Amino acid sequence: MRSLPSIIHLDMDAFFAAVEQAAKPSLRGKPVIVGGLGGRGVVSTASYEARKFGVHSAMPMAQARRLCPNAAFLSGRFEAYRQVSEIVMGLLRELSPLVQPLSLDEAFVDLEAGPYGPALAAADHATGERLVLALAEDLRADIHRRTGLTASVGAAGSKLMAKIASEQAKPDGLVLIEPGQERAVLGPMPVRALPGVGPATEQVLRRAGLNTVADLAEAGETELVQLLGRAHGAGVFQMSTGLDDRPVVADQDAKSVSVEDTFEVDLADRERVLREVEVLAARCVRRLRAAGRSGRTVVLKVRRFDFSTLTRSETLRGPTDDETVITETARRLAGQVDITGGVRLLGVGVSQLADYTQEDLFAQAVREESAEREADEDETTGAEPEPVAAGVRHWMPGQDVRHAGFGPGWVQGSGVGRVTVRFETPWSGRGRVRTFAVDDPALEPARPLPLRGDEGAPDDGEAGRAEGSAGEG
Repeated sequence: MRSLPSIIHLDMDAFFAAVEQAAKPSLRGKPVIVGGLGGRGVVSTASYEARKFGVHSAMPMAQARRLCPNAAFLSGRFEAYRQVSEIVMGLLRELSPLVQPLSLDEAFVDLEAGPYGPALAAADHATGERLVLALAEDLRADIHRRTGLTASVGAAGSKLMAKIASEQAKPDGLVLIEPGQERAVLGPMPVRALPGVGPATEQVLRRAGLNTVADLAEAGETELVQLLGRAHGAGVFQMSTGLDDRPVVADQDAKSVSVEDTFEVDLADRERVLREVEVLAARCVRRLRAAGRSGRTVVLKVRRFDFSTLTRSETLRGPTDDETVITETARRLAGQVDITGGVRLLGVGVSQLADYTQEDLFAQAVREESAEREADEDETTGAEPEPVAAGVRHWMPGQDVRHAGFGPGWVQGSGVGRVTVRFETPWSGRGRVRTFAVDDPALEPARPLPLRGDEGAPDDGEAGRAEGSAGEG
């Protein structure tokens, strides 16, 4: 364990929603919800304005619409998120070569490995803490200056405590946990605060009367190993006492994204197994999207009643993050597995990762909405749905566009052969709304604009022309 809080954890605040608000002046200060817009869609990120209504990540989008009907509901723009992420990660690498990204908006940094390492090594305790605080505050200021977004930062002597500190700092704050204070900070927290303690583990611990991290530390390693198994129990005990010697690993490029659950009672019913596979697939897709990746191979992991473990996989024609595709593939793989005797653990993963493409996102959303419309038509009329004309363009809420006469803007919505566009840029005022035919040849998809003028925004004259053509509406 370190004697100085030289590991920091940075987490951007409501990242996807914050990027949308920064890019769209008309949405600033208003509730914004980003995620899948189809019937099975879930919330990826909700702005803090939307969180006041109870909306949170991983919530079904239908529930979010009921809680906050006046929010702006947008499909994601992963090219824009990646552009901003690259700026943020570049600023982190100015502090140290040891930067470990966890997703587009989250990373650990080891300050001792960077240019300020010698100063930290030579400093006494108080001076070292002041230097860490100054570096973290400068980092947050630089991120805001370059992107207009806010970040929360935690500083501590380990990755575990730096992550805990950044959670305490949210939103838009900085918290430093002094080495030596780990148990005092962790003790009152619920067991779920520890990495690796998910719902199933939490239930096992609660039945044993262990509700807080202090309870875990007091129970001791032997009891936790009996409850959770040797590896998991020993790891949970170590974390409960604040011990964490994991190093910051630079630019860890994940080869796969996966989730798994261990069940308290072995599952012997195939329908229950398939339902659990669907839940795991949805969680896996959320992680995949948070990392800005898509994948080509779907992997199912099954640990049976006798602790034998097997895997099944299927490679798709191309990389995807489509929840429907990944779920159906995982279900198909599960159907090939003999579950006689019961299943103790299930896992769903995606490998052969590729960078996320915005075209994938739009295609996925179009498929979701088309399937939903067809299902509604079948149920209400009993008639066959009309075929979609070839070559008709689809416009997704939040999508970047450019009109030959009105300049850059974004899609507010579309339907019944029309598309509504608000013409504004990150550096303009609130823009005017106009409506066009979906096949208007003057309207084209566009790439995201930078959030700040010093990153490639038009000069004053060009910005003035953009505002003039899309004035206040």
